[in-house]
Amino acid sequence: MNDSLKTLLIVAFLLVILWNLGAGLYYMLVDKGQTKRTVNALTKRIALSVALILLVILAIWMGWITPHGIQG
Repeated sequence: MNDSLKTLLIVAFLLVILWNLGAGLYYMLVDKGQTKRTVNALTKRIALSVALILLVILAIWMGWITPHGIQG
C-alpha cells in the first residue's frame, strides 16, 4: 500500500468523524432532545474513532506504517 493511499484513508476517516460530530451538533440544536438522532450520530463518531485507532494499531503491528517522533 503506497503512502498516499494510507494518508487518504486516514484523512477520509477523520472527515467522516468530523461529519458525524457536526451532524450530532445539528441534530442537538434542531431536535431539542425529542429524537435519538444526536445519540446515534455521536455513537457512530465514537465507533469510527475506535475503528481508526484500531486500524492504526494494526497497521503499525503489520509494518504498513512506522511511527516516528517529531523531527526538529
